[in-house]
Amino acid sequence: MLRALSAAAALILAGFGVAWAAAEAEHPEKYPFSFDSPLGSYDMAAVQRGFQVYQQVCANCHSMDHLAYRHLGEEGGPFALYMVRNHESGEMEPHVGRPEHGGQFVEVTDNPYIRAIAAGVTIADIDPNSGQLADRPGRISDHFRRPFPNEIAARASNGGAAPPDLSVITSARHGGAQYVRSLLMGFTGESEGTLHYNPYFPGGKLAMAPPLADGAVPYTDGSPTTVEQYSTDVATFLQWSADPHMEARKRLGIVVLAFLVALAGLLYL
Repeated sequence: MLRALSAAAALILAGFGVAWAAAEAEHPEKYPFSFDSPLGSYDMAAVQRGFQVYQQVCANCHSMDHLAYRHLGEEGGPFALYMVRNHESGEMEPHVGRPEHGGQFVEVTDNPYIRAIAAGVTIADIDPNSGQLADRPGRISDHFRRPFPNEIAARASNGGAAPPDLSVITSARHGGAQYVRSLLMGFTGESEGTLHYNPYFPGGKLAMAPPLADGAVPYTDGSPTTVEQYSTDVATFLQWSADPHMEARKRLGIVVLAFLVALAGLLYL
């Protein structure tokens, strides 16, 4: 009896060892993201470009259910609008993104950029007159459009594998933004049926084909249109989507630490 139990335990441990070996993956490549340090902040130009990459490439398969279009234009968002005074003309001019000094925040409902982004997608909704499903232009209150109506349709369109939601993917995956960037850059070009080799994915093979290619997404700010740049930008955008209030939290932390240092000095005296 004891011998049988020992043999069974050995088989179980061996199975765990095989599964562990199969799940091993290379550690993500280190990259100095601007938000990594305790005092770091988001590179909003990269967040804007990353949203462009998501919108034109990733949104064809991946949803972002926890993000609404209005979030893009809230304070701290990549398309937040501010009115900034032009020192030469004295007139107030629109400025996308937090200005270095001053500026009056424009409410999301009055932000034409967010309205244009939302109106650029089609949302399936119930027609108030007929009660039937009908397509309509997006509103700023809408959550990001889902590429598939349900998980079954998502699996059917992707060889049986449902693409994960990307809203908080950098928080849900070990390595965070480093992992996302490395994964997007890590395709070897080899495949086995519907699986594609990627050393950064646990097991080394995944159902997602290489989604990016040089020149696939045009940039207007002169940034390189390479897979590396696309991967860096979309990883930055996904980090922002997972933690949009990071900058405000860090600013508050600095104030709290300064207060605690002053209080400690007073208590010492």
